[in-house]
Amino acid sequence: MGEALAVAYRSGVVTRGELFLQTKFTYRPGQDHRLPYDPSAKFAVQVAQSMASSLEHLGTGYVDSYVLHGPASDYGWTKIDAAVWEAMQKERDDGRTPLLGVSNVGLHHLEQMVAQGEAPAVVQNRCYARFGWDREVRAFCRRRGILYQGFSFLTANVEVLHHPVVREIAARMAATAAQVVFAFARAIGILPLTGTSSFEHMRQDLESAGLELSAVQIEKIERLLG
Repeated sequence: MGEALAVAYRSGVVTRGELFLQTKFTYRPGQDHRLPYDPSAKFAVQVAQSMASSLEHLGTGYVDSYVLHGPASDYGWTKIDAAVWEAMQKERDDGRTPLLGVSNVGLHHLEQMVAQGEAPAVVQNRCYARFGWDREVRAFCRRRGILYQGFSFLTANVEVLHHPVVREIAARMAATAAQVVFAFARAIGILPLTGTSSFEHMRQDLESAGLELSAVQIEKIERLLG
């Protein structure tokens, strides 16, 4: 990744200021064999080592957002999470990132987190239509001015892509079903993330930024399964 970015900078394709680079700190159970930190070290050290590894691989002196890749427990915000968050705050205060975030969280995590300290600047969750597109967490973020990033719009919602309502909207707009879903996400306050490695799919995803859905279309999609 760092090599690709270096080539892009040198060739003038993009500047660092035009990019939004985001990386995560992930607890040991969520990592593979390529650990970016010493698992026997204290969490504060692990966070610092993970950040240093990301900066090295990305070839940059800072990232735009540093995200905790899921709380330690599904049941709540733990003392471990609080310690890691404090270490992430130090990374921010030392100038290695301006924004801190959390991912894979429920409303209870966020409420407990805020009760114990500060709210995140970014929340990144997987969005399922059958669960109302993460309605409660989105509402929490909207009230507090938190950037909500959503991922797995396509892989987690295959039934939506094939739904007659979405297919009809796509046909009327001369767009793909995926483009309609991305346009819908933006319309309800979600910054959609895509992990595609396909040039054509990436082109289509970017072009979806030009699609504007009507209020009726948005309501139909929002109520499809949730």
